[in-house]
Amino acid sequence: MQYFEDIEVGSKASFGDYAVTRDEVVAFAGQYDPQPFHLSDEAAAGTYFGRLSASGWHTCAMTMAMLVAHMKVHAQASLGSPGIDELRWLKPVYPGDRLRCETEVLETRRSASRPEMGIIKSRMAVFNQDDVMVMTFVSNGLIATRER
Repeated sequence: MQYFEDIEVGSKASFGDYAVTRDEVVAFAGQYDPQPFHLSDEAAAGTYFGRLSASGWHTCAMTMAMLVAHMKVHAQASLGSPGIDELRWLKPVYPGDRLRCETEVLETRRSASRPEMGIIKSRMAVFNQDDVMVMTFVSNGLIATRER
């Protein structure tokens, strides 16, 4: 189990392999982001996207799935997150893309009000199969300390 004291600023990880499918793009959009360019090729054809594209929120959800899978293998004493900063959707994500993640720890600090936890600030970058960065954000993670 990895605790706050085990996390070093500058440490990096690469993980994930998520196949983006047409059915999942349409199903997610239908439920959570029903804009026409996320629902059909015809509606997307005349837009910036040019064809059916995944919702940015779907890209976030796919990234979260990869992150949680990674955390299961590399067990962390995670306590959740108070939020993310600087979310950017840089390029469209399309059915047929394969996504992967790279993360780097930017900052660590022990919570002043909750000494049993630390806060880890990390930059997440998501890439497609062509190594094109499609999304970035800075996450703020809460993690248990070994010394309580």
